[in-house]
Amino acid sequence: MALLLACALPGVACATDIKILSAAAVAPALGKIAEQYRKDTKNRLRITYAAAPQLERRLGGGEAADVLIATPGLMNDQIRRNKVEAEKHVFLGRVGIGVTIRAGAFDLDIGTLERFKQTLLGADSIVYAQPGPGTYLEKLVELLGIGEQLKAKTTRYISASQVLEHVLGGKGVEIGFATIPEIKLFEGKGLKLVGPLPEQIQSTTAYSAGVMTEASEADIAREFVQYLETPPAKAIFAAAGFE
Repeated sequence: MALLLACALPGVACATDIKILSAAAVAPALGKIAEQYRKDTKNRLRITYAAAPQLERRLGGGEAADVLIATPGLMNDQIRRNKVEAEKHVFLGRVGIGVTIRAGAFDLDIGTLERFKQTLLGADSIVYAQPGPGTYLEKLVELLGIGEQLKAKTTRYISASQVLEHVLGGKGVEIGFATIPEIKLFEGKGLKLVGPLPEQIQSTTAYSAGVMTEASEADIAREFVQYLETPPAKAIFAAAGFE
């Protein structure tokens, strides 16, 4: 009661909780932005992360939120359904697929398409998330004509964290795939980002943030989405591997 009365006094600012539904791939940057945003404004981000299919199901089930962070397909669908304010969404950046190995274990050369192909053929094990980068990679290796050779040595998980933990505890010439921001989170734990996929076969995914039309904290949500375009927020996205 005392807190409520204090918040009602003129000139007294109280923290607001903002509920966010976000694509899991944005977590490496959004977690740090949440910390900085709270320092700057006192407001807290309550973030729920989910892979794209789960995010779509949550929205379809009527889950409430103040802000949505998603890929263009899902964002545009929510705008068409009048679930996201069309004029209040901003582009955050793109993330590409990266290659990772245990730090100090061995060296890889993926600088060209042919070297990348030979690297995969020479690996003891290949690990990726499905759905996720694996959806694209499985089509890619078929196009490269090496799909059959890789089947027996491919391990699939449902999340990037499982992929990266597997590679971290692996042995031999084991190669993992995840988005570059997700890999960078594990660099301090013993993984090495070898690099992105070769340019001619790279696949990137764009992300944007928008204010939900039924946001319970609409004004604060709009301020937060604008905050994502500030230089400090952009610097965090860039450091996390967003383009």
